[in-house]
Amino acid sequence: MHQISRRHEERAGDSAGDRAGGWAGGRPGGRAGAVALLLAGALLLTACGGGDSGSEGTRGVTSDTRKGQGSTGSGQPAPDAAASEKGRAAAPTGEDGDTGRPETVAPDYLSTFALDVDTASYGYARRILGDGRLPTPEDVRPEEFVNSFRQGYERPKGPGFSVNVDGARIATGKGGGGGTGASDWSLLRVGLATEVAPSTAERPPAALTFVVDISGSMAETGRLDLVRKSLDILTDELRDDDSIALVTFSDEAETRLPMTRVKGNRNRIKGAVREMRPAQSTNVEAGITLGYEKSVDGHREGATNRVVLLSDALANTGDTEAEGILKKIDSARREYGITLFGVGVGSDYGDAFMEQLTNKGDGNTTYVGDAEQARKVFVGQLPAHLEIRARDAKAQVAFDRKTVKQFRLIGYENRKVADEDFRDDSVDGGEVGPGHTVTALYAVRLREGASGTVAKATVRWLDPRTRKPREETGTVRTEAVKGSLWGGENDRLQVAAVAAYFADDLRGGELPGAPGLSELASRADGLAEATEDSAVRKLATAIGQADRLRGGAGTGGGPEPSEGEIG
Repeated sequence: MHQISRRHEERAGDSAGDRAGGWAGGRPGGRAGAVALLLAGALLLTACGGGDSGSEGTRGVTSDTRKGQGSTGSGQPAPDAAASEKGRAAAPTGEDGDTGRPETVAPDYLSTFALDVDTASYGYARRILGDGRLPTPEDVRPEEFVNSFRQGYERPKGPGFSVNVDGARIATGKGGGGGTGASDWSLLRVGLATEVAPSTAERPPAALTFVVDISGSMAETGRLDLVRKSLDILTDELRDDDSIALVTFSDEAETRLPMTRVKGNRNRIKGAVREMRPAQSTNVEAGITLGYEKSVDGHREGATNRVVLLSDALANTGDTEAEGILKKIDSARREYGITLFGVGVGSDYGDAFMEQLTNKGDGNTTYVGDAEQARKVFVGQLPAHLEIRARDAKAQVAFDRKTVKQFRLIGYENRKVADEDFRDDSVDGGEVGPGHTVTALYAVRLREGASGTVAKATVRWLDPRTRKPREETGTVRTEAVKGSLWGGENDRLQVAAVAAYFADDLRGGELPGAPGLSELASRADGLAEATEDSAVRKLATAIGQADRLRGGAGTGGGPEPSEGEIG
């Protein structure tokens, strides 16, 4: 097996820990210094550098593409972001350079994060609610709720991303926990989309190594039996020139099928799948390690080489930490470009563990709770989305301090990237395939009477073949975010808002303008009728289940923040 050294970069949220909690934000000096200065009344602000003008239409978006500028090594923010540095007032220094008081730091008007197309958190929450329980707050990730729904973005005509930025005024919802100053807030949506996935016939061949958990816990109905059905369906969907390997693990790992071409071997593959039976403990480390060995052994040039982990992710034997497991397969992952796709199953599911594995394994994760979801993933999604279109993709949103007083990114807490690492291509980002969309929602408070640019969003990624960086941008103006959110014409923006507010409520958050669960369920019902989307109907059902479990309790307001980025 190719042993690994730890990948030298760390995810951005760890390096931006000074902004992990509280209300005020800021880069050097940290949150504590900024709060102290706010209390002292000494915070000085100047206008942010002029932003680009967007169109005056409903979306208020302009897009432009720039050739990648290459890895900077040390990294740097997007162009408009640098202007915010000018808003920092330097305190006069004495002869020894010591001011005798804290450094004056302006609020942070940048938001940087790695892209994420995971949806497992929402799928698992629906399963738990269906079982009559509320999900734990730690298992709720709002971005995965939002990214579970179609958004209707304009897509690019070739490789790369389209950048769509729009929004609407929130206003306090009827009967439900509007919070302080909710009517002053808007919801901003940053939507990134790749080109529509090619037909199965047009995509590159795939070399897939399935690593299947057959531990004792997988004997529960809806686990190993669902995995067998899923793989049986997928075997019929794959092309003749695709290849499959099968590894199982319990207390140890075993190769059930070496890398095998599908043509002429479908019955052999299905036979190996049918023979899987539940065994003993859960040694995820052994399974992934052997799975990557088999993937390297069967590596095919020009093909999409991927390890697919199917498990309840309840590791209890071997190394049970994601970092330790990833160390063992890092060199194979990096040298051969093998990505990890996680499929979670089971009513008790190690959601956080699976997410850590796939986030740092250059992949993504989803959750399968029933046969319908299994068919959607293994027939409707996996075959078409095997190819990677963007590696280490990151987004940076630069808010214009002339128009924006406060903002909060909804979710993405464990995907945050230090602002100065945006263009450092050695810092890990997210992997995105064809036909994917990524949505980031922001609660934004505009300054009174503000007019002009609200924000400029930049997405940066590496071409998966050449590793050359590319960028795309979109800009939004105040005119595009002043319409009413609820009852407006943009049904898909409202669906995204309902999903985000639902997730925030489940984890005990206090977003501005948050309606109560009963109102959210009602809005989801109306949107399900308007969109004729069965996924939105299921969202309404899940919200209603949560409301009943909560006894119809709504949400309350939170403290009033002052300026800049809200933690």
